[in-house]
Amino acid sequence: MQVWKTVIILLVAAILANGQKLKDRQLATAASVLPPGLRDVSLEQRLNQEVPLHLAFRDDSGRPLPLSSYFSGKPVILALVYYQCPMLCTQILNGLVMSLRGMSLESGRDFEVVAVSIDPTETPELAARKKAEYLRRYAKSPAGWHFLTGAEPQIKELAQAVGFRYAYDPRTKQYAHASAIMVLTPGGRLSKYFYGIEYAPRDLRLGLVEASENKIGSPVDQILLYCYHYDPSTGKYSAIVMNMVRLAGALTLVIFGALLAWMWRRDLRRSREAVVPGMMKVRYR
Repeated sequence: MQVWKTVIILLVAAILANGQKLKDRQLATAASVLPPGLRDVSLEQRLNQEVPLHLAFRDDSGRPLPLSSYFSGKPVILALVYYQCPMLCTQILNGLVMSLRGMSLESGRDFEVVAVSIDPTETPELAARKKAEYLRRYAKSPAGWHFLTGAEPQIKELAQAVGFRYAYDPRTKQYAHASAIMVLTPGGRLSKYFYGIEYAPRDLRLGLVEASENKIGSPVDQILLYCYHYDPSTGKYSAIVMNMVRLAGALTLVIFGALLAWMWRRDLRRSREAVVPGMMKVRYR
């Protein structure tokens, strides 16, 4: 019996080893078929790292302002895009607006939105047109939206700080880059990354509440943060089973405690109303 167990363990180990080798070969093959300029395009999470807030960018009116101007005690949603992008950047901003429209938190009051162009040739006029377009789509508060442009050294330093690696393709005259948005704390530290072009309103809301150190949001958000945990590998919030079990147990105790208290008060009231043995009720006319 012991021999058979050893054989089975060795077979499983061999299968797992071959599976990992196959996965490595597939990754190497996928990397080799990419154009040389696109192999370095990636997004590396730099959670809890501080963004260089001294970097100056031009706002949509052309004023050069440091990034610190947009960090005023509220969490910040950061999107690195470029405004003439034919497809992906538009999808990122569309997904962001749709998510923000689905939550009760409002820009300007609860958070700031900062979009920074990675194309140094883009102008404040183009940023202003893009900002106006997305304010129409947002259809809520016009405050708290900032579309910025800047010089290449500042753009590269900011992108490096957040782990955003992009590349310019001179053949298509387009930028290759990852699709994601980031949530930063009011102090300028990277708190959350959300991948893709669609962002669940619940996840983004919880990310903002957590980044604000619970200064925004509602008591319900605190319960959800207790039950859900941010997974950096997926960029989403997933349920924590044990915390949900604990919360359910606490709610059960509260319900049973309230029920027992009600039953005790009911029995006490009935005992006071009962006739004492050996005595008679006197009815007055």
